Amino acid sequence: MQRIAILTSGGDAPGMNAAVRAATRSALARGWEVYGIHNGYAGLLSDTMNVLHARDVGGIIQRGGTVLGSARSPEFQQDAGVDQALSNLRARRIDALIVIGGNGSQSGSHRLQQAGFPVVGVSSTIDNDLVGTDVTIGVDTAVNVTLEAIDRLRTTGSSHQRAFLVETMGRNCGYIALMTGIAGGAEVIVTPEREVEPHEVVERLGAAYRRGKTHAIVVVAEGAKHGARAMMDHFKAHRAAIGFGLRLTTLGHVVRGGVPTAADRVLATRLGAAAVDRLATGTAGVMMGLIANAVAATPLAEIAGRTKPIDCDLLDLARVLAQ
Repeated sequence: MQRIAILTSGGDAPGMNAAVRAATRSALARGWEVYGIHNGYAGLLSDTMNVLHARDVGGIIQRGGTVLGSARSPEFQQDAGVDQALSNLRARRIDALIVIGGNGSQSGSHRLQQAGFPVVGVSSTIDNDLVGTDVTIGVDTAVNVTLEAIDRLRTTGSSHQRAFLVETMGRNCGYIALMTGIAGGAEVIVTPEREVEPHEVVERLGAAYRRGKTHAIVVVAEGAKHGARAMMDHFKAHRAAIGFGLRLTTLGHVVRGGVPTAADRVLATRLGAAAVDRLATGTAGVMMGLIANAVAATPLAEIAGRTKPIDCDLLDLARVLAQ
């Protein structure tokens, strides 16, 4: 092994830069040359990459987002795109690739590995829905950013006897909504994995009001069938049954943009360095994750096209605790 490349792909996640830093410096310590590919698989297809030195990744561990950038690449989904990617990698005499990203990104890793090119993935997504790891880079920060917003809304809600409907990120996975709903003491949590009908939300809010609560929080994942705006439309016709005044807050991409927490920086550092260690032993075709607090490698073939469900038992617990 003499030369590797690193790319970040998919939605940005706080801690990606820490993983880039760890992988780069771990590789340099072994005497390897490192290339940074800009804008994910799109940059790989356009051959947009440059050599990374130790100082190039200095001062980035505390930065959110990704200094390498990320972009969609429909072309990479085609066989011709994979062929172009392989051609560019081989033209630069790159021996292996590290891909930092989530489900779609690691499916791309698997395609390159199937084509005979050594790839090691690093699990990174704020949704925490990757198979092969208990926790992914970025989720701790995303949960804490969301929770801070919920705590602030609870304070103002108590002052005005209001309920807040908080829509957070989670198109196909309700992990952020679940964890922040539990930690924030939400009265109702709505996720794509377990929908809650609008009329039931009205009933539960009304019950909370009659119990004497001075405020209420409903956390809704953006991918829920009955999304936040649809629920607000329903609530307008049932205002009296709710009791509380009701406001909608959509957090959106602010959830992605936080400064990475210590937990995300340490996790990213461990996984980035572990990816290099795997390549050094000649083992590719795996994704690095954390299982039972130990770094673990899972074959990309077991990850591609699969997602990890949330623990719906926690939704039942949250409902009990909301009484």
